[in-house]
Amino acid sequence: MADTKREIERKYEATDATRLPDLSRVAGVGRVEKRGVTELDAVYYDTADLRLASHSLTLRRRTGGADEGWHLKFPVATGIRDELHEPLADTLPPSFAALLRSRLRHTEPAPVVRLLSSRDVQHLNDDDGTLLAEVSVDTVLAERLAGEGAGTTATWTEIEVELADDGDPAFLDAVEKRLRKAGVRPSDSSSKLARALAETAPVRKEKKRTAEDPQTAGDHVLTYVRKQIRTIVDLDPAVRRDLPDSVHKMRVATRRLRSAFKTYRRILDRGTTDPIGAELKWLAGELGVDRDQEVLDQRLGDRTEALPATLVLGPVRGRLKVWSAARRTGSRRRITDVLDGKRYLALLDTLDALAADPPLRPAASRAPAKELPRAVLKDYEKLARRMDHALEHPPGPERDAAMHEVRKAAKRARYAGDAARPALGKPAKRFAKRVKAVQTVLGDHQDSVVARDALRTLAIEAHAAGETTFTWGLLYGHEEATADARERELPEVWARASDPVLRADLKH
Repeated sequence: MADTKREIERKYEATDATRLPDLSRVAGVGRVEKRGVTELDAVYYDTADLRLASHSLTLRRRTGGADEGWHLKFPVATGIRDELHEPLADTLPPSFAALLRSRLRHTEPAPVVRLLSSRDVQHLNDDDGTLLAEVSVDTVLAERLAGEGAGTTATWTEIEVELADDGDPAFLDAVEKRLRKAGVRPSDSSSKLARALAETAPVRKEKKRTAEDPQTAGDHVLTYVRKQIRTIVDLDPAVRRDLPDSVHKMRVATRRLRSAFKTYRRILDRGTTDPIGAELKWLAGELGVDRDQEVLDQRLGDRTEALPATLVLGPVRGRLKVWSAARRTGSRRRITDVLDGKRYLALLDTLDALAADPPLRPAASRAPAKELPRAVLKDYEKLARRMDHALEHPPGPERDAAMHEVRKAAKRARYAGDAARPALGKPAKRFAKRVKAVQTVLGDHQDSVVARDALRTLAIEAHAAGETTFTWGLLYGHEEATADARERELPEVWARASDPVLRADLKH
């Protein structure tokens, strides 16, 4: 696995009219240590259509400096990136190729820009000699290597301030205050690569701008659909890196996309979207194996920790740990295999084709205020029918199963409201919020059903091993009480979501 570093930095313009001020006067700095000048030679890789740059990703091979090698940077927030490092090699490291697969697909990255930088470095240390930040003045020569503008060069000088590992981001504010006082201003470019691409690009005549805001019902639905597609692609590397909540977020994006296909079938032709929906369901299922176990582990672990120590009898925590490990064996590897598989990559290609050439139906050209409420309310009606059916059953397994179906319908109605929100505004927001409350109650109820089934299994295994089952029975009882509480809460939450005024607002 590549080494990973959280990079927090700020860039500033350096011109003949500005000089680096004395930074020893910055609050907290005890000593400024000059580290000398380093020569860096970096070649940046991308596709011909600059696919990585369009996602704010940076892939480079750099020689010179203490960290020469391959670097791959993912944006986290403004001025913050995760930088992954692999040793210097002639070819792209396999680990980086995997992390870029959702973007590159069947394309090999090629050199697009070369940057030669002369880096004059200073370290800002506190009184104890601990590094607070590294400040560098970089004199840069950029050359476009491929495509239009190949051979074009650009030069500039910039100041870069990078926070030390585990440093306080507030320190960068203090440094910036000092720089601004000296007339140094923040750079307009987010990275050297972005600036190089901009300054070596061919000069084009400015085209007349056209309205980009969604106008029709189809425009709004496609904006939502494309957003979910982009989310799936963007989360692929995060899932591979096993970042927190990444699997859950990717799974949610697949569900939102499937729901949009079903809800807005008057806008997008089902002949095209149904097969794609089936593949998205497959992907969500593969992602769900690990995620569902993760949620269950968290729930049972929290329940156990909440018990007084005197009520935790026998090797409860140990059995939970072993049971969880046995169920999750190989799950991470299985997800990686799925993301590397031909079926998944074919799905991504299909989604790209859908976004580029959507199968629009006649209703897509209609006004959003007419078409979108109709679709949202149809999902609400389906939810209402399922709710009535579920509440007819007495408490027990049949009601549990029916309530799980209500939860699915609530989720779809909520997603429908979310998709319509840019067009319908506050009424759609209120609708989605009320339905989400229903979904939350039903979700906790369903989690209790799953937890009780797991606790029964654990109790049987403990009994077979000669252990006391007291704690497992106690936890089971707690989950039963939770389910009862959610069932008592549901009618009131549903009454708010089924308010006729709420639905009437969607139509106006």
